[in-house]
Amino acid sequence: MTYWKTHNLDTSYFDRYFVGADKLAKSLQDSAEWLANNAAASYPPFNLKKVEDNKYVIEMAVAGFAKQDIELTLEENKLIVKGSTAADSAGDGSSAYLHKGIADRAFTRQFTLADNVEINNANLINGMLKIWLEHVIPESKKPKKIDIADEAEVSKEAKKADKKQFLSE
Repeated sequence: MTYWKTHNLDTSYFDRYFVGADKLAKSLQDSAEWLANNAAASYPPFNLKKVEDNKYVIEMAVAGFAKQDIELTLEENKLIVKGSTAADSAGDGSSAYLHKGIADRAFTRQFTLADNVEINNANLINGMLKIWLEHVIPESKKPKKIDIADEAEVSKEAKKADKKQFLSE
């Protein structure tokens, strides 16, 4: 496997514009490094579809794999799909292929998910593995309107606050 050198990204210029985004910058750097080192991996082929506004599906062609041969793991924000076949572990050699065009080799695919993406379910039908995802936006992240008070309202609030305070010795 060829490893490509990736350059460290200097994000100090952006720090003043993106307060608290250092986690995002690290995630982008990690993704860039992973992509540079694994760009040649194309097995098994997959589709990533947007089904609705906040719903997605990963479709992966895994013909020849049974449900027990596929393992889905979620570590932090990485979805890892691993596949292994009985032919990988058996290696009985009882069959001699004249041509072997059907790939039945082990694989590992990795997808980086956002913090607020949840996996709803997964199913395997006719050699297609479908993983259903949903982007859930918490109430605290939804846009909210902030009222702007004028000078008269501010002075009223200050007077109320002054009346509530008392001296204690």
